[in-house]
Amino acid sequence: MGRDRAGSGMTEPTDKPGILQRLRDRHPRLDHLLRAYQRFAKQKGTFFAAGLTYYTIFALFPLLMVSFAAAGYILAGRPELLNTIDGRIRSAVAGELGQQLVDLINSAIDARASVGLIGLATAAWAGLGWMWHLREALSEMWEQHIEPDGYVRTKLSDLAAMVGTFLVIMVTVALSALGQRRPMAAVLRWLHIPDYSVFDEIFRGVSVLVSVLVTWLLFTWMIARLPRESVHFTTSVRAGLMAALGFEIFKQVGSIYLQTVVRSPAGAAFGPVLGLMVFAFVTWSLLLFSTAWAATSAPEDPRDRHVDPPPPAVISPRILVEEGLRPRQTVAAMAAGAVGALTLSRLFRRRR
Repeated sequence: MGRDRAGSGMTEPTDKPGILQRLRDRHPRLDHLLRAYQRFAKQKGTFFAAGLTYYTIFALFPLLMVSFAAAGYILAGRPELLNTIDGRIRSAVAGELGQQLVDLINSAIDARASVGLIGLATAAWAGLGWMWHLREALSEMWEQHIEPDGYVRTKLSDLAAMVGTFLVIMVTVALSALGQRRPMAAVLRWLHIPDYSVFDEIFRGVSVLVSVLVTWLLFTWMIARLPRESVHFTTSVRAGLMAALGFEIFKQVGSIYLQTVVRSPAGAAFGPVLGLMVFAFVTWSLLLFSTAWAATSAPEDPRDRHVDPPPPAVISPRILVEEGLRPRQTVAAMAAGAVGALTLSRLFRRRR
């Protein structure tokens, strides 16, 4: 199809590639990014991120129960610390309300065993559900369609993955804590190095750097090892770095948001909850999009896989020689002979 130029009668082609396509042809990284977004949208990345946000918030409550039970065991073994807390509560909240808070803490300490058991059971159940959805989401980004091995095997596999992820998270949290200002200051005091004001900016930069490194380790582990079928670790390294950088930027912006929101009474009541939901949703979206980005650049992607040309076609004619006649052919020949004989006999009769 074409479009007539004014007064020339010539046609101008209109099937030229658009601006976006030309940019994709010139910039392979932009094309890679757009293909990753197409995979993310096709495999319902936003849907999985929302589901993971729900399971993350849901799993926090049994973890809080376990934390309260652990705190109850600590306070039960240290009565002087419990008395100090009771005294501070009574001095801060006078009257009957202070006594009710003290009674609530004592009842929680007395029920620490039952609260701990219920919290552990609920945390295990919620954690397995969270891990199942996380592994399914990552497998979808890699387009891994694997038949389940059965309920028991799947749960055992998810349990092992959950324990491994928990250990990796503990290591990353410990490394991230070492990069904060107070541990660094303690190390300087232990090394007998004076605390200069210039160290504040250095500590801040070191803290951000360590946070990016440990988050990089965590995200790379999740992208490479948590799908149903493990992928190449080297393929996930760059994707983990991209997710870690995006997570650090979002974390810095989120801290400014929380400092601004909690200043108002309504923000102090609802801001942390909404902030936690947004934080979880953006984190899972970053992880799944980075996984889709890694999957589009992986050798397993069909567009990046080398396909050999088909072998040349060989034409070999075959000539089949059959001896004798088949039954159908014999009947047809007899019928043709009978018709011919009848026709000839009639012709001879007319001539006579």
